[in-house]
Amino acid sequence: MSPKRGAQEEHQMQAGLIVLCLAYVLSQFFRAFLAVLASVLARDTGAAPDDLAAASGLWFLTFAAMQIPVGWALDRFGPRRTAASLLFLGGGGGAALFAMATAPLHIKLAMLLIGVGCSPVLMASYYIFAREYPPARFAALAALMLGVGSVGNLVASYPMALAIDLIGWRAALAGLAAISIAVAAGILALVRDPAPVANGAGGSVLELLKLPVLWVIFPMMLVNYAPAAALRGLWIGPYLEDVFGLGTVEIGQATLVMGVAMIGGTLAYGPLDRLLRTRKWVIFGGNFAAALALGLLVALIDTSAVLSVALIALIGFLCASFPVIIAHGRAFFPPHLVGRGVTLMNLFGIGGAGIAQFASGRIHEHMAPSGTTAAYVAIFGFFGLMLLAGTLIYLFSRDSLD
Repeated sequence: MSPKRGAQEEHQMQAGLIVLCLAYVLSQFFRAFLAVLASVLARDTGAAPDDLAAASGLWFLTFAAMQIPVGWALDRFGPRRTAASLLFLGGGGGAALFAMATAPLHIKLAMLLIGVGCSPVLMASYYIFAREYPPARFAALAALMLGVGSVGNLVASYPMALAIDLIGWRAALAGLAAISIAVAAGILALVRDPAPVANGAGGSVLELLKLPVLWVIFPMMLVNYAPAAALRGLWIGPYLEDVFGLGTVEIGQATLVMGVAMIGGTLAYGPLDRLLRTRKWVIFGGNFAAALALGLLVALIDTSAVLSVALIALIGFLCASFPVIIAHGRAFFPPHLVGRGVTLMNLFGIGGAGIAQFASGRIHEHMAPSGTTAAYVAIFGFFGLMLLAGTLIYLFSRDSLD
């Protein structure tokens, strides 16, 4: 933190980061809540698992596509206006549209809008961390924001299942639209933009893409988040219902367990790079172990619901190295391209999750006639092989610890 910053400025920055964290809670909620809604949406709108996979994929791919303009806007206009305007229009508008959905198409359009709304909130806070705090603290601060914001992952599990039973899913989504608008107003009022840097509006993503050191980090970023995002946000619900016959409340409890594990993993990864004096081997070890856990899940696909939930929670824990990977790439960004750098990394991370959602939906559609178990073996096997491939490419990366 800059020693020149006064106490009042520090308090204002902290207030802004708190409201950005609230926005990130919403982002985590929206990427994960479809798993709990699967049965009621099938009943009320006719949405099949393949429709929900496409809707979830649209959220991730729209979110990813927005990272290029969001990165430019962060460097050009700052995090305050960028995050507030997009969350207001996309988050509030998308949740309102979802609340009125009567067909799978409406759900897909709503998730697309919500993806736009959620796209800047985490990167706005990462931009502030990168600009206002020492580089060596970036991974720990990024993990803390990710871990605390992942409370939204928990709310999207058992509490959302209870809300569906108590007030219905439409009322819950209407409430979320109002909350999104209120949080956007809070961002506009409380977030303080860092001071501009020389050439802050200049340069482009192409400068970053010309750095060979990043090209062996990008594949790791592409595959790291995808298995946990797809399991937590979509497949854990249909899998536990189809293979073990669990109901909405039990699925909500299982997603809660996975959500807690993901938060624990994020907070555990945060300080490890400084404790072990390496980023590369922290990231490699965790993701290689996650690929092995996916292999075990495939091998024990229908053995026990409790064992499957435990393995899924372990995968969520081990795949939580997202902020450390961003910190690894951050070490190689020029100062005037920090906004575009962190959003480029996020594009790979969220884009990989979106591609995996679409691919897994097609796999399910293709394999379902062969039997329920075969479909999930194929889906989870695909995630494991994808993660293993990215992890092996990452072996050629250069370590960084600044």
